[in-house]
Amino acid sequence: MQDRFGTFSLLINRISRNIYRIKNKEIAAFNLKSTHVSCLYHLYKNDGLTATDLCQRCEEDKAAVSRSLDYLEKNEYVICKSEQPKRYKSPFYLTAKGREVGKEIIDKIDKILDAVGSGITEEERALFYRYLSSISNSLENIANNL
Repeated sequence: MQDRFGTFSLLINRISRNIYRIKNKEIAAFNLKSTHVSCLYHLYKNDGLTATDLCQRCEEDKAAVSRSLDYLEKNEYVICKSEQPKRYKSPFYLTAKGREVGKEIIDKIDKILDAVGSGITEEERALFYRYLSSISNSLENIANNL
């Protein structure tokens, strides 16, 4: 491959941009933002996560997750059973509304992933994710040591 950097950068950017476009089109009906969807997704998969947990799983900063949780709580998607003023380490749970919307989001994600992976075997998918994870870890290691 002659232009490894150009090809790699182009493909990663195209994938990222298309994921962003799909997310925005698919969630428009819910009146949610991308970070809201990420929080709902992770809470649907593991109810009772703290804001700290969500920061790590969503790869978002503390402020973005805090704003998302405030929005989701005000719009009755999540509840926090803690009465403490600093609730950053308190678990959040999906409400019935949050669980319903979370299920719809999961179903949409599964449908898209099925379409994306229709020509790929399970073995190829596992190998792809192993390589992608290795590249991601290497890039993170390089970025952290600059």
